[in-house]
Amino acid sequence: MKIERVAFIGFGEAGHTISRGLLEANAASIRAFDILPQALDTARSMGAAVARDHADAAREADIVVLAETASSSLQAAQSCLPGLRKGQLFLDINSVSPQRKIETAARVAATGALYVDVAVMAPVAPYLHKVPCLIGGPGAEQLLPRARAMGMKMDFVSAEVGQASAIKMFRSIMIKGLEALVLESMLAASEYRVEERVLASLKETFPTLDWEKLAGYMLERVVSHGKRRAAEMREVAETLQGIGIEPLMAGATAARQQWLADLKVKEQLGARKTEDRAELVRAIRKTLGRG
Repeated sequence: MKIERVAFIGFGEAGHTISRGLLEANAASIRAFDILPQALDTARSMGAAVARDHADAAREADIVVLAETASSSLQAAQSCLPGLRKGQLFLDINSVSPQRKIETAARVAATGALYVDVAVMAPVAPYLHKVPCLIGGPGAEQLLPRARAMGMKMDFVSAEVGQASAIKMFRSIMIKGLEALVLESMLAASEYRVEERVLASLKETFPTLDWEKLAGYMLERVVSHGKRRAAEMREVAETLQGIGIEPLMAGATAARQQWLADLKVKEQLGARKTEDRAELVRAIRKTLGRG
């Protein structure tokens, strides 16, 4: 099997987790760039090469993976352009609007590199490089067999840029909205010490769901990733406005996710991760001065 040369632009949670899977599977060599020195230290500790800048990371790669924050994705892609060449695959895995992906694809196309719109459809950590993804765009069909050879789980959606991201984005209205609802419901119920009764009632209405487990899981996601999820939901809200739909639910979800991020409950818990619903609610209440 050919060892693909993969460059990661952005070496945060997604970049270093996917890289770890590829390296452990001996499926790719990794070159990384990130503006944060600690991210590059992580890359070195994993055995990845470290680049001087965006273009340097892209220059020697067969596949370039853009894994930046939503707010900086377009600027980071622009910085990669001097290092891109004809025939390279440029994978944009950022959680941004379809319109942002279309704009990024147009800039990448001018270099001759083939743009791929990638929508990551599950938390990366449990799956590593095998996280389920939807792909589209002019390079998607060429990527598919190479990604599968590396053990990656990618499903083709369309040669059109934006459709894969649209699926993820509008799914997020449901998933991140449910997280915000669980947060608000459990926190309010804790004031009257009726969380268990609320969860039991939900179980009666939706008997196939383990609401205790689901509530803990969703609270942990907001505690750990609320800031990023809020930014993603603001992207959703902007996209909805662009197509003439008032983003009432998306806007409220972004606000509630950001509200919890600003409380810094994650910092209070330290490095310890928990999906214990009662413990997470207690931590939130303590931060609010209601412990």
